[in-house]
Amino acid sequence: MGGFINRPIQPLQQSKVDQALVKMIATDFQPFTIVEDRGFRAYTAALDPSYVLPSRGTISKRMLPNLFEKVRAELQEQIRTAPAVCLTTDCWTSNTTTSYMSVTCHYITDFKLRSNLLDCFVVAESHTSQNLAQELSRVAKEWGIQDKIAACVTDNASNIVKAVNDILKWNHVRCFAHLLNLTVRSSVHQTEIQALILKVKSIAEYVRRSTVASAKLREMQLQMGQVQLRMKQDVATRWNSTDFMMQRAIEIKEPLVSTMALLNPLLPALTPEEWDITKEVCDILKPFEEVTVEMSSERFVTGSKAILMARGLQRIVAHRQRNPSTHEPVKGMVNFLAADLEKRFGQIERVRVLAEATLLDPRFKKHAFVIERNAEETVSRVVGAATHAATPTLPSTEEEEEEEGGTTVNPPSEPVPQFWADFEERVTTLRPGVQNPSTGAMLEIKGFLAEPLIPRKADPLEWWRVRALVYQNICTVMKTRLCIVATSVPSEHVFSKTGQIITDRRNRLSPSKVRELVFLNANL
Repeated sequence: MGGFINRPIQPLQQSKVDQALVKMIATDFQPFTIVEDRGFRAYTAALDPSYVLPSRGTISKRMLPNLFEKVRAELQEQIRTAPAVCLTTDCWTSNTTTSYMSVTCHYITDFKLRSNLLDCFVVAESHTSQNLAQELSRVAKEWGIQDKIAACVTDNASNIVKAVNDILKWNHVRCFAHLLNLTVRSSVHQTEIQALILKVKSIAEYVRRSTVASAKLREMQLQMGQVQLRMKQDVATRWNSTDFMMQRAIEIKEPLVSTMALLNPLLPALTPEEWDITKEVCDILKPFEEVTVEMSSERFVTGSKAILMARGLQRIVAHRQRNPSTHEPVKGMVNFLAADLEKRFGQIERVRVLAEATLLDPRFKKHAFVIERNAEETVSRVVGAATHAATPTLPSTEEEEEEEGGTTVNPPSEPVPQFWADFEERVTTLRPGVQNPSTGAMLEIKGFLAEPLIPRKADPLEWWRVRALVYQNICTVMKTRLCIVATSVPSEHVFSKTGQIITDRRNRLSPSKVRELVFLNANL
């Protein structure tokens, strides 16, 4: 047999490999200088000696921008066909003190929930409401979605709330996870609970910092037949990291207590009662952590769960109040949680877009509402929106009417008031030839609500895919509501990746390069 013949790489193949290289740099956070590394050059030469690696300048100045524009154009075309979108936005400051703003987009296409990053850019001006509104408006216009925004989800900062609500006049939804964060952090800031957390934190810092303490802890875990687990440390901006730290301390309590007793550091030790309080606090916060994780998903419908999650947490805390702890700090924490949940989520059924999303989710419908009146008002709004969707567009000129044979099109029907709804529904079949969009919408919603609920873990969009022709007008409204996400976590996740791109080794990247890399990393 003949030996291996090294044929020169063809232009088309060269371009294909070049594009794969750029995608690797974007998706794996590799520096452009990787093409100059001796090991990488030797590796690519071993794969194909005829392949010519492009220079880092070529990658940065030509190949990366070209791929960015290509992917961006493809996404613009895809998003343009979406009936409605939900936006999330957040701001972040890098270690180079550069301020960035991210905007993500969530929409339903082919009965699947899609999520994309629209932009991540530098905000050079101060973060006033007017400046933030201008940036959001610019992004919406660039993507052609200014008339499709069903809602915009942000944190609780007054500047962004004013920008979305008062200036842009978009439906604003406060980030569910951020509201929970505020509630929990406030509840654990009580004097007794905070003192306890500081004790656990000082122990965690000592064990993680001291190689002797870390080694002794591992040794004690082995002696006690336990899995070797490290202490966790909290992060000031995330309440769940404090919860994780305390949970880990409870998990390794025995070996940890033994380690501290042997090393005898100058740290305050937890009393038996304080260990009991720590465990109770963790038990109380566990449902909050579980809800935060579930509501932060980007792959599944979440906006329709907000009412249920809020009411569920309120019921759990109310149960704790009816069965109070023997420890006063814990009782105080539970009472604070109950009051703060009511303050932040007591009126959540009145948040229209969330209520409508809940009603149109075949897993929940009216059964998610605690107050019947709120459910009925939501039904009326959905019927009105479905009526509007079913109403044909009128010809704009007399000439257009004449082209249709001189017939006059009836003006669009207004939503039927509730006190006429029953009568209209009963007599509609007695009026031959009369097409009443309002009655059709009412019949659709009645049929939809009469259907059995689907399992909680089932995909509501798959259910709608099967029923789309049965409930055509309600389905149209559904696509503008189930695209709404419950949190602004998608925008925050962008900055986690941005922090990996902007490192001490790569702190000279221009804002335009950061924008391109972050966009490609999120959307490839």
